Amino acid sequence: MKRLILPFTVLLFSMSGPAQKAPKRPRVLGISSVEMYATNAVATRSFYREVLDAGGPCHWCEEAPRSPMMVPLNGEQSLMLWSLPTASTSDFLVQITFATDNLAAMKRFLTSNGIAFSAPKGVPEIALSDPEGHRIAFTQYPKVLPSWALVYSTLRVIHAGFVVHDRAAEDHFYKDILGFRLYWQGGRQDDETDWVNMQVPDGTDWIEYMLNVPADASHKTLGVMNHIALGVPDIHAAEAQLRKNGWSGNEQPKIGRGGKWQLNLYDPDDTRVELMEFTPTHKPCCSEYTGPHPGFKP
Repeated sequence: MKRLILPFTVLLFSMSGPAQKAPKRPRVLGISSVEMYATNAVATRSFYREVLDAGGPCHWCEEAPRSPMMVPLNGEQSLMLWSLPTASTSDFLVQITFATDNLAAMKRFLTSNGIAFSAPKGVPEIALSDPEGHRIAFTQYPKVLPSWALVYSTLRVIHAGFVVHDRAAEDHFYKDILGFRLYWQGGRQDDETDWVNMQVPDGTDWIEYMLNVPADASHKTLGVMNHIALGVPDIHAAEAQLRKNGWSGNEQPKIGRGGKWQLNLYDPDDTRVELMEFTPTHKPCCSEYTGPHPGFKP
């Protein structure tokens, strides 16, 4: 059989033709859900019922404990609580899921950037790991909000934080590739950077790098660092409602280094749930805010 030899001019055109245009990143709108481990579903459910203060029929409050347990928030967001897989697990933050306006385009964008992901069949979500192994996911933002959209809490997850050891690697992933932008950074001292807030490119939610954490940090320390924050318009009104709901913690509202009122709560597994006002009332330490502040989205 003779080999097929293409004319030189055709070969030259094939090699020098226009390069394919790289897929454009679709919008990343905010945090859709946060998944965490829980060792005691009943105790954890009781804790979140006090914190969230459901304003209507709370169907998840009374159902039998199961894994995962979905705790709906404001129609756009939810918390997912999973049973602890092994007693040796130290990181109770399982996954942060972001909403995008075009999941199919996000798949093409990640593929074009050489980022591996899993895409379970029949599930409108893709999951992957960032450079330090934190699990994140993207889900399709719903065109129609679910029926429970305004039934449950009016709280909103405005950020989730996790331990970071290599800021440069995380910045390359979140900032350079995914388009996250710096919102604020600061530290316990004015000349330190312990916390870096990276805001989603097309919204106001953010992730928080928790820096300078020892590799052998205790369970309690990791519970403080790997956390979620729920936005409230008035921290003192939120505390009063918490105590009315039965919360009896010793923490008091305080102004954080970022100039916002906040109140730290801890679930039964010592995972921190931070209540934080949407906007600062005092000048922040260390740096100015560089992005829009969040607010409740009904």
